[in-house]
Amino acid sequence: MEVRLNYINGAWTPAISGKTRELTNPADRSVIAVMAEGGKADVDLAVAAAKSAFYETGAWRRATAPARSEMLYRIASEMDACRAELARADTLDNGKPLRESEGDIDDAINCFRYYAGIIKAPYGGVYDVTDGFGPMHSYTIHEPVGVCGQITPWNYPLLMAVWKLAPALAAGNCVVFKPSTNCPLSTHMLFELFDRCGLPAGTANLVMGPGGEVGEAIAAHDDVDMVTFTGSTEVGQSIARAAVGNLKKVGLELGGKSPNVIFADAEFEGAVEWAMIGIFFNQGQVCSAGSRIIIEESIKDKFVARLAQRANAMTIGPGLDNPDMGPLVSEDQMNKVLKMIELGKAEGAACVCGGERYTEGACAKGFFVRPTIFDNCTRDMTIVREEIFGPVVTIQTFRTEEEAVALANDTEYGLAGAVFTSDGARALRVMKEIRAGITWINCYNPTFNEAPWGGYKKSGYGRELGVHGLEEYQEIKQVNIALRPGAIGWYEER
Repeated sequence: MEVRLNYINGAWTPAISGKTRELTNPADRSVIAVMAEGGKADVDLAVAAAKSAFYETGAWRRATAPARSEMLYRIASEMDACRAELARADTLDNGKPLRESEGDIDDAINCFRYYAGIIKAPYGGVYDVTDGFGPMHSYTIHEPVGVCGQITPWNYPLLMAVWKLAPALAAGNCVVFKPSTNCPLSTHMLFELFDRCGLPAGTANLVMGPGGEVGEAIAAHDDVDMVTFTGSTEVGQSIARAAVGNLKKVGLELGGKSPNVIFADAEFEGAVEWAMIGIFFNQGQVCSAGSRIIIEESIKDKFVARLAQRANAMTIGPGLDNPDMGPLVSEDQMNKVLKMIELGKAEGAACVCGGERYTEGACAKGFFVRPTIFDNCTRDMTIVREEIFGPVVTIQTFRTEEEAVALANDTEYGLAGAVFTSDGARALRVMKEIRAGITWINCYNPTFNEAPWGGYKKSGYGRELGVHGLEEYQEIKQVNIALRPGAIGWYEER
């Protein structure tokens, strides 16, 4: 197979080391592509290109907002034209059902169009100020940060890339981008679109390679002005430590162990359906997954029985066949999930359904895990405390509203959470108390380009999407103008 190369300074570039990496389909382990595998030296080249493009050439930084908007619309149109190929690439690379990949691509296209639109909106402010220096005019403007290092995970390969690239480019920054080692294929295709659309050389640079080398080099580089990362809390902490050297801006969207609080008066079948979406969508490989169901004791048995019935009926298979669930992304991830399942059993949780690898028919060689429900869980169990990142959900019960809130907040994470109840006042009371950045009432998982995304506590800091996502990639400059130039007599001549 032809090796897919890094993209540096407007040119397709082999890894300096000459290393490559095979990508395999997690459904059957077949090789789907061969990618260049860069390292620190490749990062140095990419950062130098981005620095020169931003500070010296400045073509993208100095481009007008309408010009940048036009480019982003052009990229969105090119993505739309090859939507099917992009979706297929994500499914082959990641394993998710094709319809989910298609939805991701549509969201990514709309994200580019969203930022193409808002970049032309008014920004900044004018301030009516007075002081002893005479009449002044004061205003603020928003400017790009500079060279932005961006590192994304494998669970939403193209969508997570666009969540970072679209606002960074809209703001006028130059980028050094590192996709997940497991799933870089669709992002590579996106950079091919950048090249075809004529994005100025050095504006967007792609370096593929292992996180421990490429990601660390980006985070620690003194010529990188900002670094953003989506992934595990542990890696996010190492990114933040590496970024301290030049005090670069840092944005982190990290892990979650999100509560899904269900009261007895909730619409029953709707709560079951949303709970399924909350934990089994994308095979549970979602930072915001509703992996802790916290349910009122009086309906727990009925709810768990219905949830298990629905979970056992789910179809499992290769993503291109559009099953309910595809494989996990890799053998390593599958083994981590299976290890956590065994730990849950050992700690005394009751495995109601699933709890094992799935190897029937076409799934024999793939990394499939059956949807798994653990009942009778306690707050001290590992499966309740730690992020599993797979199709595994735990069940805890409560009797009072106060107990529900306490259980929901009994986590070091704070990314997401949901409340299901027909009592509107109670829904608002409970939601106000839940310490999480993305929340839902009587639904789970809807995400919008217009609304901010990010977490509390160990789920990170900073926000993506919406106006807040654009502002993350901007600096605010204050400008003050004396309206009566000349001497003001502040110092007495002697």
